[in-house]
Amino acid sequence: MAPPAGPVRAPEASGDAGVRIRAARKEAGLTQQGLSSAVQVSRQTIIAMETGDYAPSVYLALKVAKALHATVEQLWDTEPPL
Repeated sequence: MAPPAGPVRAPEASGDAGVRIRAARKEAGLTQQGLSSAVQVSRQTIIAMETGDYAPSVYLALKVAKALHATVEQLWDTEPPL
């Protein structure tokens, strides 16, 4: 069975991950274009992640986290810490 066509909707309806990504990007001193260049995707992909319209692959999530000096869990984890 083939995967669905088109962008993958992020599982978090609240958009909290997007807020965390945007905050980490700004803290790292990167523009959307700068982050997109660092992880080799389009600026539109970064925008879609920040607005919650796109859930990246594990590979891309790792690249974004590394570029932002964060962990994947810090950016996308939906569970509150224990």
